[in-house]
Amino acid sequence: MGRVAVGRLNIDGDRQSDLRVHGGPDKAIYGYPSEHYPYWRNEFPDLQIPYGMFGENLTTSGMLEESVFVGSRYRFGTAELIVTQPRMPCYKLAMKFGRDDIIKRFLESRFSGFYFSVSKEGEAEAGNEIELLSSDPEKVSVSDITELYLSKHRDPALLKRALRLQSLPQSWIDHFRR
Repeated sequence: MGRVAVGRLNIDGDRQSDLRVHGGPDKAIYGYPSEHYPYWRNEFPDLQIPYGMFGENLTTSGMLEESVFVGSRYRFGTAELIVTQPRMPCYKLAMKFGRDDIIKRFLESRFSGFYFSVSKEGEAEAGNEIELLSSDPEKVSVSDITELYLSKHRDPALLKRALRLQSLPQSWIDHFRR
């Protein structure tokens, strides 16, 4: 495919199907770790599960939710990205998998992947390294945000740190404040 433009709202050639809940500046790019694919192939041995099956437009390597922090800045090609939030699945994932239980299983796995905003537009291509430029000083991981969201018993200190995150979208802040 070669080099493609990485814009504020997506990677050139990608489209989001429902812009009310997908895409936008806080969800311009969805990254999903390649390390999770063996788990899913084992869970669903009768399904073909190629890279991209979770709707990601960036399949990553070496970037897991527990070590990727909201607010961290990365270089991808000549573009710069900021981690904003974990992915919460919708019914379209169930449609893609042809299974009603995938949303529950996706949440239970805690293999959410993560969204990026684009802070500097540029160009990139498959195989470009995703280079860490800086981490948010709060050190709240994507996994931490997922746990705060799904847990009935929230860690008050972690919640306070999450509420200080500049890159966490307002909808998440509002949810945690409630």
